[in-house]
Amino acid sequence: MSEYGIPNIYKKLTDRFFPIIDDFIMRKLILLFLFISFYTVAYNQIIKGTVLDKKTNDTICFASVYFNATFTGSTSDRNGNFELDIFKNRSMPLTISAIGYYSVTFDNFSTSKPLMIYLTPKTYELNGVAVAAKSLERKRRRNLDLFKEEFLGTTGYAENCLILNENDITFNYDSDRDTLKAFAMKPIQIDNRILGYKITYYLDKFEYYKNKNATFFRGNIIFSDDAANEQAKEQFYERMRKFTYLGSRMHLFRALWSDKLKSAGFIIKNSTGDYLTYKDIVFQDGDNKYMKYPGNLYVSYNINSCYIAFFLEQVYFDNTGYFDPEGINWKGEMGEQRIADWLPYEYSVDK
Repeated sequence: MSEYGIPNIYKKLTDRFFPIIDDFIMRKLILLFLFISFYTVAYNQIIKGTVLDKKTNDTICFASVYFNATFTGSTSDRNGNFELDIFKNRSMPLTISAIGYYSVTFDNFSTSKPLMIYLTPKTYELNGVAVAAKSLERKRRRNLDLFKEEFLGTTGYAENCLILNENDITFNYDSDRDTLKAFAMKPIQIDNRILGYKITYYLDKFEYYKNKNATFFRGNIIFSDDAANEQAKEQFYERMRKFTYLGSRMHLFRALWSDKLKSAGFIIKNSTGDYLTYKDIVFQDGDNKYMKYPGNLYVSYNINSCYIAFFLEQVYFDNTGYFDPEGINWKGEMGEQRIADWLPYEYSVDK
């Protein structure tokens, strides 16, 4: 057949349009592949597990599973099972808390298999703790005031924080007069009215040493936005949150992570007054970073200052401002920042 016959026309058409069709199909396949890959990655960021009583092996329902000092969390169902998306907080420890139990924290966990988490019941000696007579009411009020000063702080933020369930907090009235101990079977509910946050705090330990004027408390915190906030107050809250953030421990570690101490306004010196840089105090192991120095550090921000003493040889921190709280002893303005001054790790100063 001539070159103008039907077969040749068909050949010319297929030569012209098949590459376009092939390209269209290829793009669809690539998009499908990317979707499957994204779904697989997203699915792999879901952690699953079961929460149980360490003594009885019974499942614990409505336990809180969360990343400390964030908005990110979930709860176990009636069978003690839970699921949690850890994509945004993968570098942080995972905390599990429940009413009447001590919290547990995991630094290393995997999404490849479900976790089995055992919580230990709180066993307080409540005989000397409960207020059984009116004669103790005045003493309880003094203890509660002291507790709030040491727990919430003494700043203007603390003055605007309200503990909603004060009656769930008890004290040691009859033992160890030098040390005030506070206990709470239920999480402490706090309304921070100047920053616009609702706070749930699982208290594991609180001790105030009167002779040394020193306080130690340990626990875990979950943030939530105050649903009752008026839109008109949002700008006020943002101003106060930014003011709280600047010069805070969170601000310091974020600046340290990005090697922007100077531009952020921080100055760090050693005990002999030598100025230190990122390279002097940061040790990196793969993607992980640690604060490390053989002596104490002096940190200043504007007119505020503090001293850092290390309890650990190296202290882990990440880009959110999270750091291992067991590794550092703070003295000075940063050391005085208590619950009323804390911000969730999701906070962004660029909002």
